[in-house]
Amino acid sequence: MKNGTERRLLAYAYRFKKGIILGIICLMIATTLELAGPFIAKKIIDDHVLGIEGVWATIDDADQAVSFRSENYVRADRLPNPEQQTKVMTIIAIEKDYYFVNERVPLEGRREFSEGIVTITAEETIQASAEKISDAEMFAFFKPEQNPVLLLLALYMGLLLIAAVFKYFQRFLLQQASNRIIRKMRNDIFQHTQKIPMAYFVDQPAGKIVARITNDTEAIRELYERVLSIVITRIIYMVGILIAIYLLHPKLAFICLFLIPLIVIWAKLYKKFASRYNLNIRTANSEINGNISEVIHGMPIIQAFQVEEKTKGDFEQLNTEIYANHKKLIHLNALTSFNLVHALRNIAFVTFIWYFGNLSLEPTSIISIGMLYALVDYLTRLFEPITMLVNQFPLIEQARASGSRMFALMDHPGEDLKDEKIPRYNGDVKFEKVGFAYLENEYVLNDLSFHVKAGETAAFVGHTGSGKSSIMNVLFRFYDPQKGKIYIDGNDTDKWSRQQVRSHMGIVLQDPFMFSGTILSNVTMNDPNISKEAAIEALKAVGADRFIHKLPKGYDEPVTEGGSTLSLGERQLISFARALAFNPAILILDEATANIDTETEYLIQRALEVLKRGRTTLVIAHRLSTIQNADKIFVLEKGQILESGNHQELIDEQGVYYQMYQMQRGSTEPS
Repeated sequence: MKNGTERRLLAYAYRFKKGIILGIICLMIATTLELAGPFIAKKIIDDHVLGIEGVWATIDDADQAVSFRSENYVRADRLPNPEQQTKVMTIIAIEKDYYFVNERVPLEGRREFSEGIVTITAEETIQASAEKISDAEMFAFFKPEQNPVLLLLALYMGLLLIAAVFKYFQRFLLQQASNRIIRKMRNDIFQHTQKIPMAYFVDQPAGKIVARITNDTEAIRELYERVLSIVITRIIYMVGILIAIYLLHPKLAFICLFLIPLIVIWAKLYKKFASRYNLNIRTANSEINGNISEVIHGMPIIQAFQVEEKTKGDFEQLNTEIYANHKKLIHLNALTSFNLVHALRNIAFVTFIWYFGNLSLEPTSIISIGMLYALVDYLTRLFEPITMLVNQFPLIEQARASGSRMFALMDHPGEDLKDEKIPRYNGDVKFEKVGFAYLENEYVLNDLSFHVKAGETAAFVGHTGSGKSSIMNVLFRFYDPQKGKIYIDGNDTDKWSRQQVRSHMGIVLQDPFMFSGTILSNVTMNDPNISKEAAIEALKAVGADRFIHKLPKGYDEPVTEGGSTLSLGERQLISFARALAFNPAILILDEATANIDTETEYLIQRALEVLKRGRTTLVIAHRLSTIQNADKIFVLEKGQILESGNHQELIDEQGVYYQMYQMQRGSTEPS
């Protein structure tokens, strides 16, 4: 994936930086509080559990002292006034036993006890008389430490509870920001698809575009919702641990820093291979979505022509491609996750043992048990965020691949929606030497010119491929012609936006599309400017009320996607009502009566008389019997007008139109 995609993903996150920054602050506080644990454990072990080993001094105040063998003792480091100490003794531990030495002796060095003598070997050897202290006597020395230990444990529990509160807000804020990012991203890509010219969708299966809006954004949601929070959490956690290790032992912290370049190098190697596999997977997923969508819509044809095996083979080929890339990705993930971290952990612990093992050979360099516990605890914790970070590599690469595909769609040139209202035009339509090709240099309209005055009904007839529908496509500005000009009321349509051109046009297709909703919502298209009453009047005007009254919920009858529960004739009547409700100045009928039974055609012919009033009507005709009353009829062939005139004039010419009319009447055979 190109760095541009990464920058754009970060740019989306930057728009919601406030929530992310607050979440990170909460995370830093929670991490700091959590990482206080080993420090507290070190203090409990070194200062309180093992702290009784050391120098003790006699004191007169018995309330704050330990009574031992007729003397009151207090730890020398806790004397209110160290200068006033009189008599001192040392408690020293050898293996599991404690010994009383009635003088000050060093605590560092190798210790041995034999026949009442303690031998301490460091830079020099010191011997002193010693007595073993019984367990009951030792309890007296441990007892004063109980309250401080309990207070420290209570402090740690309190810190954990406070950390839990901050972690809640951290998780909430980061995930809320993530969901806002994805909502914004989905809105942007969906809105952009509506700005892309119609030509883009000609060779793009709907399933592929749907996959980019849903599947790809879902993969990116994982990046923001899980990966973002986990990566930020773990990085801050790692930094906190390294700082804690540095405070305890700077040299060990610098040794641990070598883990960072290893992780960065591995991430780059992983990206190199995983990005390729993920891109292949996401592309194949789009292909398979398109295939499934096509199969579902074409299932009646597939079953009717018994091509299930061929369809199954096509699907299996795509599925196998996804499986092969997933298999490669699994091998890569298996190598990275456990194996990588396990190897790094072992290397780190070997280094740790080697380093402190060498130090143990130097009596003056031995560290305390509490310090050792804290370092081991932090070192163990250090590999938890490393494991979590490495485990996010697959999700990061999936998001990269998805982001690359999604931004490729968003980068496709689109046109800004311009909804500035223009006055309702009269509907005078003029084509002036228009040339149009779907593919380069393959023109379907050639130097086409005609004029339809406002309020007239013009029909376009011709064989398949003659250019009838292309005229409507360029007039509606689904496409723009490569040559010539189109005028409405003398205005060049290129000077208007597509939305302005269409603002006073209506269209009825041969196979009208119904949206999920109700009959009324399919008429109003949820436009607040069209009231329920106006929609009902339009339905009545086209005669749709005849079948609507038979439905259980009448005008509020649910309509499924595509209107599969309605007949073609019923859908056509609803589409006529839709056009009537919007009251267009120009009405386009694209073979609207081609596949309709005679009774429904009669209803539509009556509806047409209502629709034509006060507007220009352009009809793409299949049945010539439906256009005999048209003001003008244009006969097309290969994108050019061969004949024009009204019905009677064309019959009198006895040209192409006359032959077509006679063939439909069954009077002649095609030549």
